[in-house]
Amino acid sequence: MTLPAPSPTTTALITGASSGIGAEIARNLAGRGHGVVLVARSAGKLEALAAELKATGVRAEVLAADLTDRDARAALPGRVAELGLAVSILVNNAGLSTTGPVLTADVDAELTMVEVDVAAVVDLTTRFLPTLVEHKGALLNVASSAAFQPLPGQAGYGAAKAFVASYSQAIAEEVRRKGVTVTALCPGPVATEFFEAAGFSDEEKTGMMPGFMWEDVVDVAAAAVDGLDRGRLLVIPGLGTRAAVGLGKFAPRRVLLAALGRQHPALRR
Repeated sequence: MTLPAPSPTTTALITGASSGIGAEIARNLAGRGHGVVLVARSAGKLEALAAELKATGVRAEVLAADLTDRDARAALPGRVAELGLAVSILVNNAGLSTTGPVLTADVDAELTMVEVDVAAVVDLTTRFLPTLVEHKGALLNVASSAAFQPLPGQAGYGAAKAFVASYSQAIAEEVRRKGVTVTALCPGPVATEFFEAAGFSDEEKTGMMPGFMWEDVVDVAAAAVDGLDRGRLLVIPGLGTRAAVGLGKFAPRRVLLAALGRQHPALRR
């Protein structure tokens, strides 16, 4: 097993921990005895989750932070140190998506997405990686099955997740002999608040993918932590998603792009 052992002076820092995959990963790690530091903009939701986890006997701290703010990101290592803790597990989960054609996109919204989905991952990974090496720790970056092909209708999101997957695998090789495991989680559609936040209606959400493709958030979080513990480079939960990713690798790119563009609800509005 490759996860570091829990200790009173080390912690797992999880971004985007207020709901969805991030919250479930926090619950899973806490269930394994790891203390957690929960990071997101919404302090209220984080406090509720921290109280739940503390009741199980683990240490749970809340650090509200806006990850679009570079100064807020830069302050996180110091804020963790002030708690008397060192990060032995880092989970870069925070993410968001815009939808619709780039032709009519809002520039600020697009750049905010890149700031959270790409810049924050690079920023926090670079800041905390020396500590992970010191503690022979683990890094989990949440990408997406969208990382494996362009995604018309969510062009920036697909490209951002492709970056995260590639970045994670390169770092995995760089630190492999230093005792750090690095995993990229690449889920397909998961029933969380993500799609509502991205602007999808309930009808669009249920119509964009067949039912068998949708994964339960608890199962996805369990697959992520188990894959990290086993030292896997990529974790793609769900047989349907793995099959779709595999087929996408062999489909002619023009055919694949046309099909993806036709089925994306943001391009049919």
